[in-house]
Amino acid sequence: MVTSVKSLGVALLGCGTVGGEVARILTQDAEELTSRCGARLELIGVGVRDTAADRGPHVDRSLITDDLAGLVERADVVIELMGGLEPAGSLIESALRAGKTVISANKALIAERLAELSTAAAESRVQFSYEAAVAGAIPILRPIRDSLAGDRITSVMGIVNGTTNYILDAMDSTGASFEDALAKAQELGYAEADPTADVEGHDAAAKAAILASLSLHTAFPLSEVYTEGITRVTAEDIASARAAGYVIKFLAIVERVEKDGEDFAAVRVHPTLLPDTHPLASVRGAYNAVYVEAENAGSLMFMGQGAGGAPTASAVMGDVISSVRRVVAGGPGRTETPTCVVTSLPHSLAETRYSIAVTVEDRPGVLEQIARVFSTHSQSIESMSQSLVTDGEGSGAAVLRIITHTGAEGDLRATVEDIHSLPAVIRKPTFMRVGGN
Repeated sequence: MVTSVKSLGVALLGCGTVGGEVARILTQDAEELTSRCGARLELIGVGVRDTAADRGPHVDRSLITDDLAGLVERADVVIELMGGLEPAGSLIESALRAGKTVISANKALIAERLAELSTAAAESRVQFSYEAAVAGAIPILRPIRDSLAGDRITSVMGIVNGTTNYILDAMDSTGASFEDALAKAQELGYAEADPTADVEGHDAAAKAAILASLSLHTAFPLSEVYTEGITRVTAEDIASARAAGYVIKFLAIVERVEKDGEDFAAVRVHPTLLPDTHPLASVRGAYNAVYVEAENAGSLMFMGQGAGGAPTASAVMGDVISSVRRVVAGGPGRTETPTCVVTSLPHSLAETRYSIAVTVEDRPGVLEQIARVFSTHSQSIESMSQSLVTDGEGSGAAVLRIITHTGAEGDLRATVEDIHSLPAVIRKPTFMRVGGN
């Protein structure tokens, strides 16, 4: 047992699912944590908006307060798990300016204000850590920030939202519709009653912005992340992808793109067809995984539980122990501040491949018309398959499924739009991006 050690007051802001688990670990494992970090961590208060709500068996009700600013002022270490931009942003900034160690899991706030808050931490020489903001229990931000600091990351591709991965996996394994898979996810507690942030991609976009900022050593704004959700993915899309040897995954993608000797960042979030042999294709259920490619390290894969109280609390406590060790040693905080300016590449110039599904009249000359549209836009077809169908009125039709070679997003989108204008096209074409090759 460690004796005669320094005692540090810990303020816990927010006490939902994750906060309750953090409180449990701080109290239940107090002696072991002391031996690990060299200081006694004393939970001095739990700041919440609703002081009457039940916070579970691991939270001493005498510690609960709605005086958040006062609690921060009394603390040495601040753990922010409230979420939202305010008052969390002001509380974190005031804590950093006052020289306090801060740990946060607030992805929305960090995506918006990472550069600003990191600079405040650097100026005060304190630690600001946020490992739990991306991919739950998976250690990904520290490896990018520290382990790969001497390398040049070229791309990061990740399943960073467990809700959407569960939904797409359920659609793939059971043939369920999007609506049915979402309902099951809500029943199991993977999806909120209002799942908008997950299924429309806002949650993943915030995480993509954080990954881009750390991977490219730049301040990458959330507003520059191209975002497209999964609500338009159908059971037919899933089945067609499987038949062609692909799996549909909802990915956050960060790419370093070099044009005319200058680096650009292409950051986007959207459903993607991956070859079923790709490492990310086998990630099932509500799990998360991040696939990193770097010039010297090569390909790296990180996988684990991306959500939930205990897994996320594990990431929070990892930051707590690492930060407190620095406090005990008397050294300055280790915080990543932007050192480069990497310009965001306009989405229309980002290079990708399309999988296009187009329903056409089954008659001679149609394929020639479609090929002419591709030629007009200087795009090319990698592969194509055709299946005969009968539409609602009983007339013959065919569904063409086309996978393109790599092209600029804007040119491929224009190709799809011009195909739609052909007289032989019965329904508006649908498309999805193809990755992993």
